[in-house]
Amino acid sequence: MFDKSLLKAVLVEYKKDFVRKQWPKEKYKWEAVKWFQDNWDVNTSDFAEMLTLSLSKTNNLLASANNFPGAMIQNFAKAAPEEVRGMFIDLFDEGKEVYERVEGFKMKSAALLEKYGNGAIQHFQNENAISTYLWLRYPDKYYIYKFSEIETIVSKLKSNYSFKRGAYADNIRNFLKLYNEICAELRQDEELIELLKSQLTESCYPDPELRTLTIDVGFYISRSYSEMPAEEWRPRDYSPGLSVDDWVRLLQDSEVFYPSSLEIMKRMKDYGGQATCTQLSIKYGETKNFYNAGSSSLAKRIAKKTGCPVMDSDSENFRWWPILYVGKNASDDEDGSFIWKLRDELAEALDRIDLSKVQLYASTGPGGERGYWWLNANPRIWSFSNLAVGEVQSYTLYNENGNRRRIFQNFLDAKAGDMIIGYEASPVKKIVALGKVSAEQDGERIYFEKVEGFTSPIDYQTLRGCPELEHMEVFVNPNGSLFKLTKGEFDFILDLIREENPLRAAVDTTVEEYSKEDFLNEVFMAEEKYERLLSVMKNKKNIILQGAPGVGKTFVAKRLAYSVMGEKDEDRIEFVQFHQNYSYEDFIMGYKPVENGFELKYGVFYRFCQKAANQPDKDYFFIIDEINRGNMSKIFGELLMLIERDYRGTKATLAYNGLSFSVPERLHIIGTMNTADRSLAMIDYALRRRFSFFNMEPGFESEGFGRYQMGLANETFNDLISKIKDLNKEIENDKSLGKGFCIGHSYFCGAEKCTEEWMKAIVEYEILPMLSEYWFDDNTKLQRWENVLNGVFQ
Repeated sequence: MFDKSLLKAVLVEYKKDFVRKQWPKEKYKWEAVKWFQDNWDVNTSDFAEMLTLSLSKTNNLLASANNFPGAMIQNFAKAAPEEVRGMFIDLFDEGKEVYERVEGFKMKSAALLEKYGNGAIQHFQNENAISTYLWLRYPDKYYIYKFSEIETIVSKLKSNYSFKRGAYADNIRNFLKLYNEICAELRQDEELIELLKSQLTESCYPDPELRTLTIDVGFYISRSYSEMPAEEWRPRDYSPGLSVDDWVRLLQDSEVFYPSSLEIMKRMKDYGGQATCTQLSIKYGETKNFYNAGSSSLAKRIAKKTGCPVMDSDSENFRWWPILYVGKNASDDEDGSFIWKLRDELAEALDRIDLSKVQLYASTGPGGERGYWWLNANPRIWSFSNLAVGEVQSYTLYNENGNRRRIFQNFLDAKAGDMIIGYEASPVKKIVALGKVSAEQDGERIYFEKVEGFTSPIDYQTLRGCPELEHMEVFVNPNGSLFKLTKGEFDFILDLIREENPLRAAVDTTVEEYSKEDFLNEVFMAEEKYERLLSVMKNKKNIILQGAPGVGKTFVAKRLAYSVMGEKDEDRIEFVQFHQNYSYEDFIMGYKPVENGFELKYGVFYRFCQKAANQPDKDYFFIIDEINRGNMSKIFGELLMLIERDYRGTKATLAYNGLSFSVPERLHIIGTMNTADRSLAMIDYALRRRFSFFNMEPGFESEGFGRYQMGLANETFNDLISKIKDLNKEIENDKSLGKGFCIGHSYFCGAEKCTEEWMKAIVEYEILPMLSEYWFDDNTKLQRWENVLNGVFQ
């Protein structure tokens, strides 16, 4: 239930706005349904292509800031078309309860993310995305669900339906009931129906049940419609009764206007005469309370000095600030909660007095407190990206013509230890680094050191769109090289940086140490073979562990990294798995769909290299499982050369963003490859040339496995291992197979207890299915070995 009179009031405004404002922006919804209906064919041979085509008109319905359900489901379809086809068949099965289908779709998406996510954290297939698929398929029955919109609609229509975060099933049910009730009201509004019909074209779905119109009305209620008039400045019924001349006298009275009071006034005037305390803090420095408490204290002194009337209010704070300002609530896109505006008489008085000696920006302090700067780099001359972390760069105070650089005073004011935001100008146009002033200017140059490079640079337009930074010196007058930042501005920019480039966690003293001895105890490999493996990796930088199934390639790769690092530091290891659809865009960078088009996103290898570059004295390890399943030339692109040992540290300019990039010296790439994969007859030459190959063999004969076997003290296990050794001899002698198809020892490791059930499960679900693939054309041999292995348990 909801208040129908409130909906009718909404519809009055909606109909006024429909043709001129609403329809031009929202017509695509009706077009998206029509396009989907015309192109959807669940039985088509190329499901992935059909899905991409069917969803191609959905625009921001399936792509918004940091949310990409459309792109993700299309990528899943390319990697596993039959699995995704089955997901949509189940979702569109109207014989099942709707939330059961939604939950099933989410669970299967989570499974696909693990297999084909390429390091992605989310699959984005939430209730909003899944309800969109249902609406596209059944536009006469379903609506698009979005929790934030529903919350607003319930509030504005005073509905008694309850919606709670996390109560997904109940929310979906109540949502459908509420929207069905709203839709029923729309169906009685003949004027609205005629308006819709007058705008529909052949490219639009006719919407006979008005489900899409209901969606649009809901969107309008949550985003556009406001039943409240624009807020006015308040208090309207109070004035301190002070003239311009009164204010001039007060401003010149040092017992009333302290130096800090004049600073507040000058900053408020400089900001445009109105601002929140937060905005003043960001722009000019000091805390928010400096402006809040300072204004209240000033107002009290004015009241005491002049005897002016004071607001009658229960709130102590609200009694005082109206002497200086009028105010109102800040809008959603403004930083802070409440805006103050200088009273007209006070603003005019400020224009009459000399404030030139009053400090505009907060002092850096007598002890030389840290200052903050923005430094432009022209990539045609020099680049932050070309500097290694810890490298010192100088910058001249005079240009090539011998003239002072713009805002010359900034170069003189910069002190050792000051922090620098490193910005690269066109064509890059991104913040790419943090630096610090390493030495003050010597009359000719200033010196700074690169402290950190970013895995995800921050786009200039992102900063330009932040109202908190609109008064930043570099935005007010962008001509120059070194610009002043307030602490508030620096902190705000740093927050944006850390959202995309979180700091490495502080060193955890509980990180477990890991030595060569630990490796040899865990990995069933002889010491001399470990030394050979270590030598090959350090010499080549890139190595591929190749071997039969179950020899522990991935297990060894991680522990090899641990042994080199001397500790189990997971933060310095990255793991991905290649597949046939893995691309440069996933690995290095590429454009991904966002709400208003496409945005450059950085891939896992690019980000990991930048992370390693920030700690050049540490070893980092990038592990690629199933490396031979990916197209190396396609995935690495122009970086294929840079992973070679002789080209480590060499800079190359990336095509997508124009930034310089190199693979760090101490980043090691470890690949794994299953030699029993029949689909991989040939290995990419580019792979062979840039990697050393190290053969991994079953470790049944190693000392480590022998100790492990003795520790289990189980006769059945001993008998099973003996039969597996015999099996491996036969596989090795089989001309169609060979050593690369032998059974590895890792199948028989890791159990807490050596039970017969555990051993039977290994044989039944691991070994025999593999043998059925090996000898698919020799049932006699397959049956013989099935009998041999099962005979162990008789």
